[in-house]
Amino acid sequence: MYIITIDTGTTNTRVCAWQDTRLLAEAARPVGVRDTAISGSTETLMRGVSEAVQDVLSQARIPAGEKVVYLSAGMITSNVGLCEIPHLLAPAGLDELAQGMVSAHLPAITDEPVWFVPGIRNHNAPVTLDNAEQMDMMRGEETEAIGVLASLDIAGPALIILPGSHSKFVKIDAQNRIEGCVTTIGGEMLDVITRHTILASSLNLQFASEIDAPSLMQGANQCLTTGLSRTCFSVRVLDMFGELTLNQKANVLLGAVLQDDLQAVKNSKAFTVTPDTHVIVCGKDTLKFAFATLIDNDPWFTGKITIAPANRSLSSSGLFAMASRRQII
Repeated sequence: MYIITIDTGTTNTRVCAWQDTRLLAEAARPVGVRDTAISGSTETLMRGVSEAVQDVLSQARIPAGEKVVYLSAGMITSNVGLCEIPHLLAPAGLDELAQGMVSAHLPAITDEPVWFVPGIRNHNAPVTLDNAEQMDMMRGEETEAIGVLASLDIAGPALIILPGSHSKFVKIDAQNRIEGCVTTIGGEMLDVITRHTILASSLNLQFASEIDAPSLMQGANQCLTTGLSRTCFSVRVLDMFGELTLNQKANVLLGAVLQDDLQAVKNSKAFTVTPDTHVIVCGKDTLKFAFATLIDNDPWFTGKITIAPANRSLSSSGLFAMASRRQII
């Protein structure tokens, strides 16, 4: 069976062609729902997705007339996507997500129906100043979380960390359902502080190239005692009067930003994480190993830590699991 998976985010779209679960081809386009939000039209997004789909169909040399199943997840189901689907209410797991999948016809992309996965929101109560911190939502990360559970054979309760521009911390309950999530803009903050503040000269606009544990922990520990803003300025102090390498200074900043994220996880009312919760860390190597190092050195965390293997398409694994449960594939 031939399968096309579409993963659309805020700024990028990634499309893969598969024969069963064997990857045949992939393509990406720098288009996402931000284009719709800016222009007020889905034309750019539709064109970009269509081009990426045609690209992988050509690369994979799928015979004409062959049946192809199209599966999609991410921000593409938002109000600025191509097929708006309301969020499911947490807790929701594989069964609920599979049953919540919706098919739509998008002739600009394909004559076949495209199946879309809904996102998940934490609760359904009216959001006020008093409970706003408890509310969170995801579109795309629910599919990655299901992919983690399916591909790594993980059983809850667990906490899945998905670092990125917007880092998601996804709590899995004892029934392997998504209990809720916490989102930070840690990745965006790291980018802005590194490139668009007075630290730009101290860091030469560069992020940590590899983990330097002492520097990373210094940033994390100082953040706990004097806060994120003060720790950030300490990077400039170290640049002016210390002898740290560029990578060490970048690790101080990285440790501070990620520690701030972990404080949110430990103190959030959006879900319940206990010290013995199994933690699974995914993502690119630097962020993945940085989070794992901080958690391993944090006495609050006492549970098992699993580092997800590299080069694993979590979104596609999740899409396959849901489509199989729905008997689409």
